[in-house]
Amino acid sequence: MTIPTMIFAFLIASLIGALYHLIRGGGLGRLFLYLLYSWAGFALGYLIGIWQGWSLFPMGQLDLGVSVLGSLILLIGGDWIGRIRLRPGAFSDDENGV
Repeated sequence: MTIPTMIFAFLIASLIGALYHLIRGGGLGRLFLYLLYSWAGFALGYLIGIWQGWSLFPMGQLDLGVSVLGSLILLIGGDWIGRIRLRPGAFSDDENGV
C-alpha cells in the first residue's frame, strides 16, 4: 500500500469516527475513543478483506467497502460495550451481593 493510499485511508477512517461522534455525542475523550475504534476497525476490515479475498467497492489499492464495514462494526460494538454500567457488588463473592 502506498503512502497516499494510507493517508486517504486514515482520513476516511477519521471522518467515520468524527461523524459517529457527531451522531452519538460526548466529550473530547469520547471523540478520541471513537477515532481509535474507527482506525482499528478500518485496518482490521482491510486486513480481513485481503485475507479472505473479499472485495467491496475497491478504490485503487484500498478496498473501501470491507474497511468501512469493519470500522462501523468496531465503532458500534465498542460504543455498546463502553456504555455498560456495572452494579455495585456485581462480582462480589457473597450471595447477597454485599
